[in-house]
Amino acid sequence: MSPAKQQLNNNKMSVPRHVAIIMDGNGRWAKQLGKLRIFGHQEGAKAVRRAVSFAVNHRIEALTLYAFSSENWNRPPQEVSALMELFIRALDKEAKSLHKHNVRLKVIGDTQRFSEKLQARIQRAEALTESNTGLTLNIAANYGGRWDIIQAVQQLAHQVSEGILLPDAIDEQTLNQRINLSELAPVDLVIRTGGEHRISNFLLWQIAYAELYFTEVLWPDFDELVFEGALNAFAQRERRFGGTEPASIKEI
Repeated sequence: MSPAKQQLNNNKMSVPRHVAIIMDGNGRWAKQLGKLRIFGHQEGAKAVRRAVSFAVNHRIEALTLYAFSSENWNRPPQEVSALMELFIRALDKEAKSLHKHNVRLKVIGDTQRFSEKLQARIQRAEALTESNTGLTLNIAANYGGRWDIIQAVQQLAHQVSEGILLPDAIDEQTLNQRINLSELAPVDLVIRTGGEHRISNFLLWQIAYAELYFTEVLWPDFDELVFEGALNAFAQRERRFGGTEPASIKEI
């Protein structure tokens, strides 16, 4: 047993319930090998499988992966098109496997911009896995943290205009109920690969008290040992949530 895994066994109370990952570095990984960026994205899909398997084996409740941001439409059209096709193939290939392993798949983001073909694949995969009770795997696609907050505010504004909700009744909990992932445990740990130290408009509301872990490892090279290292680092941190005493996961 590796030292990191032994440490995790000794700190089961400190294993995060919800992990979010900014999967960065696919393009740079491919460039280092003299290949097209899409090759890096294809290899990145293998890292996704490893991360999901690791999360299932370690009984993490929810795993949220940043697959395609609302800003990624600004990439070259040929790369965006290749990413959309890769997304379709991944859904076709992985949905049955996720279902077999009791994983519930949920795609968050403004999916209306996707092609009808991709939207249909998303709906089919979500419907297949919606009753599963194991890991919840959230794929953030055409997602942005600011968009998420805006769409929640728009819902509240509509209710106010319809006389259903009084403005004074809007509080943090009311808004939170309309933010994506509100039905899940709060995000405990955010991992970003690729060496960058920024959030990039990812889950801005949901990660208010999350621990942040940055690694130089490019996403296609992200494996079980790197994931273990992130969890081990998380286990060493004292989380106070604005207070003076450390809080345990069960108290959150």
